[in-house]
Amino acid sequence: MRKLIAQQWVTVDNIAAEEDGGLSFVSGEPISEKTDPAFKTSVMALIESVDTMLLGANTYVQHRDYWPHATEQGEYGQWLNDLTKFVASTTLHDAPWGHFPAATVTRDPAATVRELKAQDGQDIWLWGSLTLMHFLLDAGLVDEVRMMVCPVSRGKGTRVFADRQDLKPVEATLFENGIALLRYEISGAGR
Repeated sequence: MRKLIAQQWVTVDNIAAEEDGGLSFVSGEPISEKTDPAFKTSVMALIESVDTMLLGANTYVQHRDYWPHATEQGEYGQWLNDLTKFVASTTLHDAPWGHFPAATVTRDPAATVRELKAQDGQDIWLWGSLTLMHFLLDAGLVDEVRMMVCPVSRGKGTRVFADRQDLKPVEATLFENGIALLRYEISGAGR
């Protein structure tokens, strides 16, 4: 069965969105000619393991004008743009993605994730979209959380986990760029 993997950029004090909703703590996009080779390998391993991306409406709106035209992102950008995409929204009617195939708008993301998990294919990547992640955690549909921990703290903001979660450590890796990757399986996912 396919897994739903949620990825979040976070601070060391577990903030995934600053008080204004921003992510100024993220040190930049992951791939360039200067990227730590081990970090690039890790990022590419994730994107090559998925064939579907799920986004919340706000994350979609924030990224739709950048990523389809992000030629400087090289292989990473090409993989990202080629993924099948779903956008969870009750207000959007369509979700274009530049000259790439448009995302499918879903009004019932839990049902969509259940359907996708039952189909053949690679894993599903929930990209950012903290509100959607909390909703899907509550529904028992998130299988793994990948936290890209930036070496800063913010004190206030929205935390990755809004309530209690039982987690099983899968990986902890520190990269030369100061980012730490923490991967956890969610106990009870898919219930």
